[in-house]
Amino acid sequence: MNGREALTRLAGKIKGPLEKYRLVLLVILAGLLLLMLPLGEREEEPVKTAGETAVSFDLAAMETRLAEALSRIDGAGEVTVVLTVQNGPRQVLAQDVDRRTGEGENTETVVLSRGGSAQETVTVQELYPSYQGALLICEGGDDPNVRLKLTEATSALTGLGADKISISKGK
Repeated sequence: MNGREALTRLAGKIKGPLEKYRLVLLVILAGLLLLMLPLGEREEEPVKTAGETAVSFDLAAMETRLAEALSRIDGAGEVTVVLTVQNGPRQVLAQDVDRRTGEGENTETVVLSRGGSAQETVTVQELYPSYQGALLICEGGDDPNVRLKLTEATSALTGLGADKISISKGK
């Protein structure tokens, strides 16, 4: 028996099971091919600590944006904006309520453990501070039409009433 006859006999033995399980083998090969494909680099989302907020509130940036927008109103000229807020930004944290206690409700703040000593709170909602008042100083501050436009625009952007917005003529 030579090598060629041995290969023919071996091929005959393998051919039967291959035809019987060809779909299974095809699925396995497709799975192996998919496992070998590169998926690209995944960027890990930075872990927030308890003091960080996802969207930060910057009063100075808000004043600058508002001043730029109001300066585009016809007759206003260059506008300087000063805003006051009632309190800082706040976070509402997730709380676990236990109502089975005899004295009433027992609440605990939900804390996630990321392994080791790293722990973080679960933030349900972030609240921006509410505005308390606004001062606008502009070149056209003495014109009633400009004052009305500035008051309406500031009220729309900050939620303040007209009685909380002061407009003065600048230099």
